[in-house]
Amino acid sequence: FISTVCNFMSHEKCLKNVKIPCSCIAPSLVMVPVAHCFGPPGHYKRKFCTVCRKSLESPAFRCEVCELHVHTDCILFACSDCRQCHQDGHQDHDTYHHHWREGNLSSSARCEVCKKTCGSSEVLSGMRCEWCGILAHAACYVIVTPECTFGRLRNMILPPSSVQLFSRNFSKLHCFRISENLQTEPDEDDDIDGSTQGSAKDVQISADSSKQTLKIFDGNDAVKRNQFRLISVPRIAKNEEVVEAALRAYYINDDQQEYELQTFTQQALLSDDVINRNNAAEDSNLGSVFRESVPEAWIIRAKPKDEEVIRIYPAWLKVGMAYVSLRVNKDSTTQTVIKEVLPLLGRQTECLQNFKLVEVLMGSKQVQRMVLDNQELILNRLKDIRKISIRQMNQTRFYIVENSKSIVRVNLFIGGLPPQLSSEEYTNILKDELAIKTNVVSVSHVYQAQGSPAACLFFESPFYSSFSRGMRIVRYWHQILLIKNFKYIFLKEAFSFLIPQNCCPLLVFVNPKSGGLKGRDLLYSFRKLLNPHQVFELTNGGPLPGFHTFSKVPSFRVLVCGGDGTVGWVLGALEEIRHKLVCSEPSVAILPLGTGNDLGRVLRWGAGYSGEDPYSILISVDEADDVLMDRWTILLDAEEPAEGTENGVAEPEPPKIVQMNNYCGLGIDAELSLDFHHAREEEPGKFNSRFHNKGVYVKVGLQKISHTRNLHKDIKLQVDQHEVELPSIEGLIFINIPSWGSGADLWGSESDNRFEKPRIDDGLLEVVGVTGVVHMGQVQGGFRSGIRIAQGSYFRVTLLKPIPVQVDGEPWIQAPGQIIISAAGPKVHMLKKSKQKQKK
Repeated sequence: FISTVCNFMSHEKCLKNVKIPCSCIAPSLVMVPVAHCFGPPGHYKRKFCTVCRKSLESPAFRCEVCELHVHTDCILFACSDCRQCHQDGHQDHDTYHHHWREGNLSSSARCEVCKKTCGSSEVLSGMRCEWCGILAHAACYVIVTPECTFGRLRNMILPPSSVQLFSRNFSKLHCFRISENLQTEPDEDDDIDGSTQGSAKDVQISADSSKQTLKIFDGNDAVKRNQFRLISVPRIAKNEEVVEAALRAYYINDDQQEYELQTFTQQALLSDDVINRNNAAEDSNLGSVFRESVPEAWIIRAKPKDEEVIRIYPAWLKVGMAYVSLRVNKDSTTQTVIKEVLPLLGRQTECLQNFKLVEVLMGSKQVQRMVLDNQELILNRLKDIRKISIRQMNQTRFYIVENSKSIVRVNLFIGGLPPQLSSEEYTNILKDELAIKTNVVSVSHVYQAQGSPAACLFFESPFYSSFSRGMRIVRYWHQILLIKNFKYIFLKEAFSFLIPQNCCPLLVFVNPKSGGLKGRDLLYSFRKLLNPHQVFELTNGGPLPGFHTFSKVPSFRVLVCGGDGTVGWVLGALEEIRHKLVCSEPSVAILPLGTGNDLGRVLRWGAGYSGEDPYSILISVDEADDVLMDRWTILLDAEEPAEGTENGVAEPEPPKIVQMNNYCGLGIDAELSLDFHHAREEEPGKFNSRFHNKGVYVKVGLQKISHTRNLHKDIKLQVDQHEVELPSIEGLIFINIPSWGSGADLWGSESDNRFEKPRIDDGLLEVVGVTGVVHMGQVQGGFRSGIRIAQGSYFRVTLLKPIPVQVDGEPWIQAPGQIIISAAGPKVHMLKKSKQKQKK
């Protein structure tokens, strides 16, 4: 047997065991509607559409938070059943249930219940919990205990109940700054579920002359956007059969007797009633489908009714029932519905003014809520919904909610502003830049060094209506922030009292620009495996939004996915915000995505990410050992003026302070890094693989193989207040870790009575010299080591002429003057991958 709606196939003997709901009734089974978060369309091999169950042969969408995959034409019919990753101030999370998603499992997947294979690459089959990851057959998953413990990663997952985000009426795309494509965000007059104009669903058009193909629109909104579905029916089909085929095309399983077809003409297209969503009466002008000249397009309409049965959901009132069925007629208003429902919910003594009826549209991309006016006629409202789109009726619910007044806050992190200003000055800038006319914004947190305020917006009116008003403002600001190139992100709040004592959530930072396209894939993987609200993309405001979100978490760890430069960026931000964190010393793990990855090598995280299973990486982070590492402050004080001064007035450059984690190089080492940096700036698109990057390093090195520089004559070195005589060298390198230049041991392993054995937490730096490019090549090849010069905790370098300098791979030309290197505050806690066998 095969379903004519969703293409589900089953043996006759298996029909009694079918547990999977059809796409036409799946929306009615959603417990809490949560919109999906679709990224840009892509090609997904051996994946299947959740709606029509067919393979994804053409570009399709996938949810960035759960396993949902859909065709571009099926996206309107997908359920808003994404993972509920946060609370919005009203929901109570006493227990967590499995969040099941069907299919798209590997062919080797094993059922948790019967231990047999449950995955397939040939058909949509098997179930997977989106939180704990357990797998089961469709017939077996109902046996599994409904409570979910989050599985092996439970101590690393930020519990959804601890995350608060007032996200009503705006998409999760705003939270994660995920863009489906390059088009602008939809405004409030755009498609209510955020969809773009798409093509019709492809159908197999028969060459048989006895068949005819019709365009079917499901309402005014589809006509406005020219979004239709194609159906193929026999030329001698009855009107009822065509209506049934049209309903099937829109995944509607209602009785076809309740619907009729209206001819679609050019006159209808130009009608104000079709283009605009008003309540004016339409000329039905129903015609027979089967006559000599058959129109190519039709609009399917719902026949008017004198009464209907609607479901009223009790929202977050704990009444022990899913919904209440209520019969309404032409005289039923919102107020009368509330009056009839309250006694059924055991609230007879409650005042009617304490409750509101809320219409919820469960779009796949956006869940919209709208408070109904007390005097609004319910039947008229249903008629209006069906007039816009009969499909929307399947995705619309009515909730009765308590009308409690509260202050609604939207946390918006905005970067890119001038540094070192006061809260009042930042507030005034935002009011000017965003054209705020009312006093609805205040700056609650300021990180002066980087000019990054966290702006909070307050609305002092009833919750639903205030947020509807607030989101109109936010969407308007969203456009202005994009135009003015501000870095911004909606912030979440993590509450410590809702986090279990044995839970140590993992804060994940991913630099998608590192490691080619691997950063993007890791973003997707970690959002699926963890709570997506604990995974941050560094190109959206840097590390500060993540640390701000975790500022009240009593204990957490950090995973940085990127190169050594990215690790230094995160550690620098941690140093700046440390005093505002409850957990002031979180341990940091590394997933190396860069070219050298020397710090990752030292901490046993490998030479670079090469496609390992993200789940096993998280297990390794959970089992990693905590170690300490020194960080160093480098003060650059140029005594000579900078070039290009105006009016002949020469002023020296102001002192500059940078942080060092790995090493600092002067001379030939920094010169090669500078040439590589310039080459990457000229053609950044080519530098997307480690192999190519190392090839460029070799090329620039060969160009300088005969180059000589008497660096020892151009600088003076003082170690712990003692002058050190330098040998004839071309490069001087200060190393904090036993790895340099993509894994080379510059210091060497030979014992030396003059110096202590280097460690990353001994408070000492090692100073090593190299004689040129050939010497550097021999060191990287493992044939030689550098020239040991000194070991100490305080260094002063005097530059007598401009010299190339690089700190952790960031190079520049430093003017003559002083360079002072000293310890930078407390040691940082790093995570070193354990050598022990991973626990099961």
